[in-house]
Amino acid sequence: MGSSPSVNKPSIATRRKRQRAPFERRVTRLSFLLVAPALLVSGIVIWLQPWSLQSKLMILGAESFACLLIGAALHDHIVRPLQTLANVVGALREEDYSFRARLAVPNDALGELSLEVNALADLLAKHRTGAMEATALLQRVVEEVDIPIFAFDPANRLRLVNSAGEKLLRVPAAQLIGESCSQLRLEGCLSCANESLVELHSGTDARWFVRRSSFRQQGVPHTLVVLSDVSRALREEERRAWQRLIRVLGHELNNSLTPIKSIAGSLHARLTGSGIRSEEQQDFQRGLSIIESRAASLNRFLQGYRQLSQMPPPALRRCSIAPIAKRVAALETRVPVTVIPSPEIDFLADPDQLEQMLINLLRNAADAVLQAQEVERHSNESKSSDTDQQIVFSWKSTAEDVIISIQDNGPGLMNPANAFVPFYTTKPAGSGIGLVLSRQIAEAHGGSLELENRPDRQGCLVRITLPMKVSQLYDLTL
Repeated sequence: MGSSPSVNKPSIATRRKRQRAPFERRVTRLSFLLVAPALLVSGIVIWLQPWSLQSKLMILGAESFACLLIGAALHDHIVRPLQTLANVVGALREEDYSFRARLAVPNDALGELSLEVNALADLLAKHRTGAMEATALLQRVVEEVDIPIFAFDPANRLRLVNSAGEKLLRVPAAQLIGESCSQLRLEGCLSCANESLVELHSGTDARWFVRRSSFRQQGVPHTLVVLSDVSRALREEERRAWQRLIRVLGHELNNSLTPIKSIAGSLHARLTGSGIRSEEQQDFQRGLSIIESRAASLNRFLQGYRQLSQMPPPALRRCSIAPIAKRVAALETRVPVTVIPSPEIDFLADPDQLEQMLINLLRNAADAVLQAQEVERHSNESKSSDTDQQIVFSWKSTAEDVIISIQDNGPGLMNPANAFVPFYTTKPAGSGIGLVLSRQIAEAHGGSLELENRPDRQGCLVRITLPMKVSQLYDLTL
């Protein structure tokens, strides 16, 4: 028969550890062993003296009581400082750095230990203060930077977001924490390649440059996502590309348009006395008219691009939005423009460029309303009242921005992706530079211009955001 496994039996060291008496009891035991021989010898000596029994017992009792008092003092003098040091170390473990050890004096074994424990407490308190200040600084920097920052846990749930991220998602941080990336429509930021461009469905045409990195919090890996809006930089590069392209084409076209138009005009004038039959003369005149009109159209195209590429930087000065709105609304006479009274707002801007931008936007809104009326007229549908077909102009202010809104009741945006493409237009006589020029003016003031379909009904909403204080101007001279 085999013996039972020895692994289940406690080891000798474990049994000794369990049987070991507490430190206080060992101190008491050693103190008793220290004074026992002296008490025994003194008891024998006292007992051999020719004294009365009562005197001998009183002397032995007094001696025993004195030894007991001295032993208690020795016990307290050894155990109490160690308990104090244990309390200080326990407080340090609980991150309470207000406790200090007593009797911290040099040239003393226990005092040196107390000095070291107090120095350790001071060092940990200093490190904790530095860590708290560094954390507060980091949180402050994260909140102040104008780029969205998100942190996701391994389950792709949001654990951190700054104010720029709240502004991007248009939801308070208290409602965002704990939501999954799919609910926030940010799954593209986690699935795309690092340092790549993505488009977020946030109601704007912005393009974001995504940077991802990993960090650990309490040992759990997290993913940090930092977004940078590169739409403005990409648009600047796009404008430079258009300029380089049109500069080459414009040089060749200008060298050809002028003689073509001149020759076409001369031939058109000589047709009258040329003796050609009327039928052939009409054909020639029609062809020459087409040549002249197309030459003029190409010339307008080049002039429009020159206007777009040579716009000067804004000359900022203090201005008010109310008088500008009234002047611009009075210039549009084809469609009623309703200016909603709003508080007076004074801010820094170039009033001339701002007025030109609003004129372009109101003209586009009026064209859209007239187009909707024309469609209703040809489709024999019930015609809306004049008060229904109109443009609404309003503005409001926040702590940092001025927000101008223009709403119309036109057909809305059919192809929003091409709205800001230079020279793209759906109007027969349009040049395709009005919206591009308007957004260029808004961005020159450090703001933005957004177009979207109205959520409540048919029509388009233009939202212009301009800062109250312009901190940076963008070079538009290209």
